[in-house]
Amino acid sequence: MAQILVLDDVSDAGMLVKRILERKGHSVVVFTEEEDALRHATTSAVDLCILDIKLKKMTGVEVLEELKKLNPAMKAIMLTGYPTLETAREALRLGAQEYCVKPINKEELETKVAEVIGE
Repeated sequence: MAQILVLDDVSDAGMLVKRILERKGHSVVVFTEEEDALRHATTSAVDLCILDIKLKKMTGVEVLEELKKLNPAMKAIMLTGYPTLETAREALRLGAQEYCVKPINKEELETKVAEVIGE
């Protein structure tokens, strides 16, 4: 099973993702602060990051860029409540494999995670 980092400025949204994915056997760590998530990624193995696009200090795309510098092989799924073609293109250009629209659909999230990590 995968080591998954979730970063969402809304704690409840991150905890929902955690509950869904832990039921599938994944190990999930949730952060609401960008710095904490980046610090975790420097000291722990992360297979997949799930990042909200709208955060407090940075955008999810900026965090993705930093995470990819630390671990170019890390997979990524972006979360957004405001899907735009431009945001999707930018996230994919920086290496995100997928993105999910909020509110989170349990089946969609499970399917996309399984596809991205190759289950």
